[in-house]
Amino acid sequence: MRGKQYHQPLKLTAPWEKDAGFGRKLKTYRNHTKIIAQPGIVMKVLRRKRIVLFMAYFLLLVLTMLNLANYKWTKEPQQCNHQMRSTTYQSRSDIRFLYRPSLAKKRQLIYVLTTWRSGSSFFGELFNQNPEVFFLYEPMWHIWQKLYPGDAVSLQGAARDMLSSLYRCDLSVFQLYNSPGGKNFTSLGLFGATLNKVVCSYPLCSAYRKEVVGMVDDKVCKKCPPQSLRLLEEECLKYSTIVIKGVRILDVNVLAPLMEDPSLDLKVIHLVRDPRAVANSRIKSRHGLIRENLQVVRSRDPKLRRIPFVDPGHKANKKDGADYHSIGAMEVICDRTSRTLRTALNPPSWLKGKYMAVRYEDLVENPVKTLRNIYRFANLTTNHDIESFALNMTSGSSSSSKPFIVSSRNATQAASAWRTVLSIQQIKQVEDYCHHAMSVLGYERVRTAGEAKDMSKSLLTHSKL
Repeated sequence: MRGKQYHQPLKLTAPWEKDAGFGRKLKTYRNHTKIIAQPGIVMKVLRRKRIVLFMAYFLLLVLTMLNLANYKWTKEPQQCNHQMRSTTYQSRSDIRFLYRPSLAKKRQLIYVLTTWRSGSSFFGELFNQNPEVFFLYEPMWHIWQKLYPGDAVSLQGAARDMLSSLYRCDLSVFQLYNSPGGKNFTSLGLFGATLNKVVCSYPLCSAYRKEVVGMVDDKVCKKCPPQSLRLLEEECLKYSTIVIKGVRILDVNVLAPLMEDPSLDLKVIHLVRDPRAVANSRIKSRHGLIRENLQVVRSRDPKLRRIPFVDPGHKANKKDGADYHSIGAMEVICDRTSRTLRTALNPPSWLKGKYMAVRYEDLVENPVKTLRNIYRFANLTTNHDIESFALNMTSGSSSSSKPFIVSSRNATQAASAWRTVLSIQQIKQVEDYCHHAMSVLGYERVRTAGEAKDMSKSLLTHSKL
């Protein structure tokens, strides 16, 4: 009996299989016991878990990389714009569609490229009167005043950099040309501010309403409260069209970096006028252009041989000296105008479709038709009030009384006044400097003083542009 007891197999009961005190056993633990007893099943489970974890980690890594790529993509709008233009279709499965910000509509930017005494003040008013336009009048004046007596050509880069900021509604650039220790610039501190419809109208001032066409009285606008440049910047950002008129960019090629910039939509309107009429007006307003004339004349090439300014034997006086600078500046102006015209005749890619030449004589002869062409180029819509304004300003009965003042006048008569005022020697001088520009733009030369004074003979032909 004892031997059988010793050979009887000993039955062991696991602790978790013992009675739990309620007359039943914990069945859940039996399943775990079976799994542990089968290591193959355990390995399969662990292997599956490893695969799932690896796939989750890989997916997280991919999403992180895409987010980083999208962050860089949104921080570089120029590349984004280029990509969107070059790709006509993009799959919606592209994850960038989940993050792509809405692209703001580009502003239409216009630069009126011209020179002193070309009718540019009146031309600028055609934009200043438009309620859809944020207009700036001669902002680079501040550069020339601050950096005087720097020559005209050396200041071209600074003028372009200022334009780059202004077209982005960054007006803080004016502070660079403030006097040391001077007060901060205000809206009324900008050159020509008291004639600006934006500065003198609501919400910056209650004197005028931008949508009402009519000249601004500078005496009224001077009473407007000076506003900070920050408020003027906020107003600038509301406009879809920004127009800047300037006489201190001498050559369209200076603007090439801005016109090639994909973040800007810049077009150039080149306002031209018969150089002899420009010279005559410069002589008439020589006292107001003393500094500018000197800065332009300083850019002349000293090695060039020039014909005498006055007839031999003529006794020189102070007036001749002032006239010399007024007409002498035409050499630099016409040389730079010729460079612009050569570029326009064979336009590079950055200028194609973005350049328009307007002759002042055509504007005053047919103001409404010319205005419509200008507005079409600038993507603006004209209206009856602005067309009537252009017509009235060019068909007045009076002649120009004061320089730099826009008023209603007989513009056709003023355009040809040089023919009876300039001496034949002065005419020849200007024609010698400007013969190429005159040939391209359709201004005929004269042979004698009598031919110049013969008003029945037109000196206008078709422009080659």
